[in-house]
Amino acid sequence: MFTGIVEELGEVVRIADTGGDSALVAIRGPLVTSDARHGDSIAVNGVCLTVVEVDGGVFTADVMGETLRRSALGGLRPGDPVNLERAAALNSRLGGHLVQGHVDGVGEVLSREPAAQWETLRFRLPTTLARYVVEKGSITVDGVSLTVAAVGDDWFTVGLIPTTLGLTTLGARGVGAPVNLEVDVLAKYVERLLDARLAGGGPPPPAAPHGLVAENAGGPVVAGGAGGPVVAGGAGGPVVAGGAGGPVVPPVGGGAR
Repeated sequence: MFTGIVEELGEVVRIADTGGDSALVAIRGPLVTSDARHGDSIAVNGVCLTVVEVDGGVFTADVMGETLRRSALGGLRPGDPVNLERAAALNSRLGGHLVQGHVDGVGEVLSREPAAQWETLRFRLPTTLARYVVEKGSITVDGVSLTVAAVGDDWFTVGLIPTTLGLTTLGARGVGAPVNLEVDVLAKYVERLLDARLAGGGPPPPAAPHGLVAENAGGPVVAGGAGGPVVAGGAGGPVVAGGAGGPVVPPVGGGAR
């Protein structure tokens, strides 16, 4: 897990084809490799890669074919700058937002509009991801946590401050350049839960805390907490006390007790 706060601007040293549509990439990053070891995770332009070896400020990582197809890493060349971030620690500040390092799609720089102290960038957004992007929400672009300024059906804009322009690859991304996009993972989980619930295949609603009023018509009302009051909210529904010593409150409409 990452936060989208780039720690270092690294450089691609070499990319070797390992066969079977995979590759081995070597990247120079003195800061992120200062405490890195085999098996650690480092985000490269927003893509979570596993460290294979560290040698003199350069780390190597395997890149699977799936990663090459779903991200812009396949277009990297030796000498290209890349945004680097080590995996977040539990005791570190969450300066950006929760980032998995799992790229959802590739966007494209559509325009750049410079201003006095910042720059506005417009990106092409795959239509399959548009529903997860909202104004003032978070999105990750090449590993950088950004706030969405405006969004349309197939585009969104962000404002970049001088720090972001100077310390990440976004400062030099020209019109037409591809970028890795990761939408907010919480939005995807919410959609998944809602889809399952609407389809009738989702999990049952959570159990009511003790003393809660049940409102289903005609159904029995059961109190599961010790000492909690039992209230019948449905017309004609029997009341069953499940907690010790809880008072029984009669329902409206004369239901049997």
